[in-house]
Amino acid sequence: MGLLSLSIWTPIVFGAVLLALGRDEHARAVRWIALVGAIVSFLVTIPLYSRFELGTAAMQFTEKAPWIERFNVSYHLGVDGISLWFIVLTAFITVIVVISAWEVITERVNQYMGAFLILSGLMIGVFAALDAMLFYVFFEATLIPMYLIIGIWGGPRKIYAAFKFFLYTLLGSLLMLIALVYLYNKSGGSFDIATWHQLPLAGTVQTLLFFGFFAAFAVKVPMWPVHTWLPDVHVEAPTGGSAVLAAIMLKLGAYGFLRFSMPIAPDAAHEWAWLMIGLSIIAVIYVGLVAMVQQDMKKLVAYSSVAHMGFVTLGFFIFNPLGVAGGLVQMIAHGFVSGAMFLCIGVLYDRVHSREISSYGGVVNTMPNFAAFALLFAMANCGLPATAGFVGEWMVILGAVKANFWIGLLAATALVWGAAYTLWMYKRVYLGPVANDDVKQLTDINSREFLMLGLLAIAVLYMGVHPKPFTDVMNASVDNFLQHVSASKIK
Repeated sequence: MGLLSLSIWTPIVFGAVLLALGRDEHARAVRWIALVGAIVSFLVTIPLYSRFELGTAAMQFTEKAPWIERFNVSYHLGVDGISLWFIVLTAFITVIVVISAWEVITERVNQYMGAFLILSGLMIGVFAALDAMLFYVFFEATLIPMYLIIGIWGGPRKIYAAFKFFLYTLLGSLLMLIALVYLYNKSGGSFDIATWHQLPLAGTVQTLLFFGFFAAFAVKVPMWPVHTWLPDVHVEAPTGGSAVLAAIMLKLGAYGFLRFSMPIAPDAAHEWAWLMIGLSIIAVIYVGLVAMVQQDMKKLVAYSSVAHMGFVTLGFFIFNPLGVAGGLVQMIAHGFVSGAMFLCIGVLYDRVHSREISSYGGVVNTMPNFAAFALLFAMANCGLPATAGFVGEWMVILGAVKANFWIGLLAATALVWGAAYTLWMYKRVYLGPVANDDVKQLTDINSREFLMLGLLAIAVLYMGVHPKPFTDVMNASVDNFLQHVSASKIK
């Protein structure tokens, strides 16, 4: 079995074992099996990076076997510089999520841990799939464990949130399925994504395909104005669910633009770039302003995610190396930072059982170690230099200025809004005198929480200070991608 198959199926097998273990009488064993499974799954992805050959845009670690031979569907996997880091990030975040749930989840522990491990394998499958039908199966299958995670362990309106999440993403994906079937017929019966990249297509056809894919991927990102499902889902989801949704699942949509929309329909992508840039700028500015008025911490960080993902789509559609590479770096950085922000809110929620900003005040007096971690992640969310949050946003802004000064200027204002809503939340929650008895009785983070936040803090600082390992991997693939999308396919 190849490395990519191991990366996909190791967490899924561990997840299946956990589901078979029965309910809560084995809770302690379940937690340890889940942790071992998550760590082993992460370790399996490390050789993908250590053995990755730089300087080439070719797919590496490829595996291919017939799957549904009648329709020419293959189990075809591979990674390039665009997808590699997302596989490693997915496995890393899964380890963090298992640690975060160690003491918090006390009911149906095996189902909770199993759902996250299976979800991890399915998301890695999305990033590794080179066959469009395999991609679609993994892409849709991720909905099932996340639907259960929200619907079973979520808040008071969990059923409403889970249903909204499922409905939005499924409806978008149906239009993508129509696009996939059209391309299958047009290519003479192939689901190979690389073959589709070379397929000559008329302008009108490209536009229809572009918006078919847009329906699926824009909802997943989520782009304005189809972002309204995200705040509701984040508020109701358990802490681990919010962390994985923000850190990984939103990236599936942005990744889809790079694998399908832009290389399959490059002329349409250029023609409609103004719309994509406009929607991205609205997400960056308007949604940032919406975040400023939120009273619920989770809702604030959810809107912050929409604004930060606006940088990603902006970077992609300005069609220059700095923009595309900046968008990719921003996706990875947002995975670390947004995951950390939601886990910090979870630490407070576990103690006080409130996400309202007004329920806190002066937390730094009773939880100094935790407040220090929260400050680092807040600064990273603002885009402070030497943190992961700065690198991608700065690259996108530089790329945007290169393409059009005014687009760059508008994007740069987002850093101001980001600092405003993040630091205002930090001030009201953490600084000043102790506000009430709940805060007075808080205890600082324990060793488990310190480990969880410490790992994320190392990742945020390492990427901020030394982004070279991340950008070196993607450079050749980004250059190849831009060469491909700059050539017209209208024949």
